[in-house]
Parts: sequence; C-alpha cells; structure tokens
Amino acid sequence: MAESRKITINPISRLEGHGKVVIHLDERGEVEDARFHVTQFRGYERFCEGRPFEEMPTITQRICGICPVSHQLASAKACDAILGIEIPETAKLLRDLLHMGQFIQSHALHFFYLASPDILLGWDADPAKRNVVGVIGEFPEVARKGIRLRKYGQEIIKALGGKKVHPAFAVPGGVMNPLAPADRDLLVSGLEEAYETARIGLDLIKDWVAKNLEEVKRFATYPSSYAGLVDERGCPNMYEGQLRVVGSDRKVLAQFEPAVYLDFIGEHVEPWSYLKFPFFKPQGYPQGCYRVGPLGRLNAGDRMSTPKADEALKVYRATAQGGIEGGTLMYHYARVIELLNCLERAEELLTHRGICGKSIRITADPAREEGVGVIEAPRGTLIHHYKVDRYGAIRKANLIVATGHNNIAMNRSVELVAREYIHGGEVREGLLNRVEGAIRCYDPCLSCSTHALGQMPLRIRLYSHERVLLKEMQRD
Repeated sequence: MAESRKITINPISRLEGHGKVVIHLDERGEVEDARFHVTQFRGYERFCEGRPFEEMPTITQRICGICPVSHQLASAKACDAILGIEIPETAKLLRDLLHMGQFIQSHALHFFYLASPDILLGWDADPAKRNVVGVIGEFPEVARKGIRLRKYGQEIIKALGGKKVHPAFAVPGGVMNPLAPADRDLLVSGLEEAYETARIGLDLIKDWVAKNLEEVKRFATYPSSYAGLVDERGCPNMYEGQLRVVGSDRKVLAQFEPAVYLDFIGEHVEPWSYLKFPFFKPQGYPQGCYRVGPLGRLNAGDRMSTPKADEALKVYRATAQGGIEGGTLMYHYARVIELLNCLERAEELLTHRGICGKSIRITADPAREEGVGVIEAPRGTLIHHYKVDRYGAIRKANLIVATGHNNIAMNRSVELVAREYIHGGEVREGLLNRVEGAIRCYDPCLSCSTHALGQMPLRIRLYSHERVLLKEMQRD
C-alpha cells in the first residue's frame, strides 16, 4: 500500500523573515492539506507594557528593519490620539512624504529583487540562478534601475530622518525636523528617473500577465473580501482615511473609522502558528477572510488618487475582468501601480508650498487613556492600539500587522497552489517554488512577527505515515 507523506519547506525563500510550509500528501500522492507556519514568537505587545507612550514610535519601529517607517508612523498616530491633537499641516505633509519613501523603497525591493527572478527567469529556473544575482546577470539594466529606484525611496527617508533605516523623525505631536530646501530640490531632481523605472516595471508585469494569463487564472485565484483605507473620494490613501471592506464583487460591506476596528475585526489563534488570524467579524472565522496590501487596496478603492496610476488602474481592471479579479499573482501588478501612485504623491508633496515649513510639532499632555493609529503599510493595513494609565505608561498594546490580516488568505493560497501543481507525489523543486511563490505574492514581512539570527537552509524531508524518513533534499 502506498504511504502518506509530508513535505516541509523551511524556510520560504525571498521574503522578509522566516516561515515554513508543510504539505501533507495522501496515499495517492495528492495534496491532503497545506499550511503556512510562522515559527518564531513576537513579544512586542507584552514587553512594551509599562513604557511611556511617547517612547513607542522609537521602540516599535525596531520590530522590523524593512518596515520601520510604517510602525513609526502608525505608532505616532496612536500617540497623537492619546494627546487629543491635530498635528500641524507641515508635519502631516512630512510624515506623508516619509511614508511615500517607505512605499517606494519597499515596493521596488519586492518587485525588482524578490519577485523578478520568478517573472524574468521562470519558476523552473536553476535555483542557483533564480535570485537577484541571476537577474543582474541576464537583465542588468532592469536590475540596475530597480536598485536605483529603491535607493531613491531610501534617500527620501534619509533626507527626513537622518538615516535610511530606523530614522528618528515622527514623534507624538508631529515630527522632529523640517525639510531643508536643498534636500527637497535634490529629491525633485530624482523623480524623472524614478518614473522611468516605474514605467519599465509596469510594462514588464503587464506583458508577463498577458503572456501567462492561463496560469494567472489557475494560480490561487479565488473570491475573497478586500480591505484598505480610502479617502472621501474612495481612492486608496496610504496615510489616513476610513477603513473599507468590500466583497469579492467589490461591493462595500463596511466602511468605518479605524478607531472602532474592534467592532469589525476579530483575531483568531491557531496552535500551529505564532501569527494571529484576523477575520471580518460579520462573516466569522474563517469565512471572514479578507486580503490587504496592493491587491486589497486596488479592489477596495474606486479609483487611484493620481492621474498616471489611475490610467494604469483602468488597464489593470480591463485585464482582471478576464476571470482574475481574485488572482493572487495580480498582487505583483497591483504593487507596481501603487509604486507609480506613490511617486506621483511624492511629487505632489515635494512641490507643496508648505513642505519646508517650520511649524512641525505640538506639545501637549495626555488627554485620553486610549489611542488607535492606522496607516497602510506597503504590505497592507497596520494597526497600533495603545491603552495608557493616568501617567501615560502603556497598560496594553495591540498590534495587527499587515501580514497578519493576510494570514488566512496566505494559507488558502498555499493550499490551492499545492493542489494545482503537486500530483502523484511529484515534488520537483520548480513545483515547490510555485508554492513558495504563492506566499511571495503577498510580500509578507515575517520580521514583524519574529526576529532571527543568521541564514537558514531550505531542507525538504519526506516521511512515511509511520514517520520513517524516506528522502531528504537540502538547498544551502
């Protein structure tokens, strides 16, 4: 009698942080179950207790070296709510500009460094070449421009916060430093090249989707709800707005102020993952699966807030109507449209009359015992919720990271791709890369859930139902 087997992919490659996928095969070699595990523990919510609330933007940005700006801004907004103030206009403009720098560098990093090997070299390419070094070797101009685009986003962050990672900038009540006119002019001068690279990326992914339309339709394409912040026009807004949840048909299920998120979002815990499973309360768990991030924001919004991105969205939607509205691979396409949108928004901010103003901070005593700060991080909606005592010390902190919102969806995507491509016990590397690719579409930042030291190999072990090791493969 044939034996059941278990396939373990540990860690998943080309994403931030460490996680694993476990696939169970039945006696016929067909997929019985597949799960995405986040394997390390994140303790920020607990060890922040007792700290003065004004320290939180500095502390929580250390959750991650990829997403520090996102955590700093969400935290600062939660602290503003505790102070009960509206920050000065210039401070808001500068925070928004810092945020655009984060989006530009993060989206460029994911598309040109992490996703491009699968897009440009193919799922089944030699793993030794299927990485950013291989892309540099075969597509040097695309790789060079992608690297420079990420650098441009980092230069925005550095101009405001003094350094590219963990900047000292957003604080309760505003920001620490004004933007110097010379720095503004330098950043404006870099926009032309940045737009050119975004256009290259957009053409690349548009052509790839057109050529691989049948696979895009098969690859973890399923109906779900979507969520993201929108402004009064219904456009995705990365810094503020109401939180909108839409169904698979893009009809609005709920739209509410982020401060009341607990009325609409619940958090479930599974024993096999350290990452929580948020869900849309009116639909329950796990039926209340919703997706955030680029795909979630584009599906939740009515249109884009800037002209070039809005034109790109029209082309995107014409393509998506071919049966791939819920296609997980469309995350890559949506991400590049957002990249273009953020460049346009950065240009608006850099040319705004108040961007170099000097009124950048308001000081005040705590006026409330609770504050919620919500922004759109590159990977999706990020929530910081603090409760303080009468001295301003943190009594309780609740953080829902973007990757958490997508946890149900990522598990669903992994199972769908595994069932689509793994049959008869065939486990060649290219098929397993497709399973990993389902996770990479979401660009999860597992560093927001864990901290790890060093680099782990990819090791795949096949066991019998009696837990006898049948075969082992390793990637260094």
